[in-house]
Amino acid sequence: MQPRNMSMSGVVDLAAVKAAQEAKAKAEQARAESARQGGGGAVPPSSLVIDVDEAGFERDVLQRSTEVPVVIDFWAEWCEPCKQLSPLLERLTAEYSGRFVLAKIDVDANQMLMQQFGVQGIPAVFAVVAGQALPLFQGAAPEAQIRQTLDQLVQVAEERFGLTGVAVDPDAEGAAPVAQAPAGPHDAALEAAVRALDAGDLGGAVQAYKNVLSDDPGNTEAKLGLAQAELLQRVQGMDPQAVRKDAAEKPDDVQAQIAAADLDLVGGHVEDAFGRLVDTVARTAGDDRDAARVRLLELFEVVGGDDPRVVTARTALARVLF
Repeated sequence: MQPRNMSMSGVVDLAAVKAAQEAKAKAEQARAESARQGGGGAVPPSSLVIDVDEAGFERDVLQRSTEVPVVIDFWAEWCEPCKQLSPLLERLTAEYSGRFVLAKIDVDANQMLMQQFGVQGIPAVFAVVAGQALPLFQGAAPEAQIRQTLDQLVQVAEERFGLTGVAVDPDAEGAAPVAQAPAGPHDAALEAAVRALDAGDLGGAVQAYKNVLSDDPGNTEAKLGLAQAELLQRVQGMDPQAVRKDAAEKPDDVQAQIAAADLDLVGGHVEDAFGRLVDTVARTAGDDRDAARVRLLELFEVVGGDDPRVVTARTALARVLF
């Protein structure tokens, strides 16, 4: 099971046969026109990552998406998770070598685009394929899950729309060398956690992240990975219908509300998960209240402290506590 923020739910709309056929035809026409105008040649790696604003959105994103999938990274200078996610996306863009391009949009300078995409918190990552937009994920995430989402995107773009990307010439003029992230002291342990996640070994991933945090309690990647792995581990094997029925019939059962909140978050219903636990904290006391409060704080870690929904929920939590 994938984390909530790695949903590819937008692909459902893209898979509509009629829409796919029309988009594919438009993409083929655009490529043919580009070829007639002398385009379609290999591009330098430096052109795969671009800064986009409202004025250039149609040209740089919509038109380009008829030739290659465009991944959009909504970010801001003040956003700490963005400073971790953006370099990772840039590195993966170079690694995928033309299978998609990365458009970076500063939300502070492009509020209209943020509203058009319905961005509620950053970092937020979308894609545009043959002129059609779909959400990919929100918040920082382990590299393994991001790769899986990008692989799905590339597959959908090729199978539904015939978009195989653009050719890249690493020796083209203006090509910039790909920056390699320096090796860190915990890279081996973090890689072990990612491998465990890939293999579906959630217990192994949890332990690997804990190993990193025992030596480096402030490691952001390990904290995020641990929170997500523990969440997936908790919901693994749950019967969603039974859990939700139990929560509805037993509003004062703290464990029932906690389980339903976990499912809410994995399903992408962030506000519902937070609201459920804030309400539970408000009407309980003692150990029950503490259990609901602790779980809420754990879910904050999964989403990210800079997310506006977390900020709002923290304020609501403070009101019921004090």
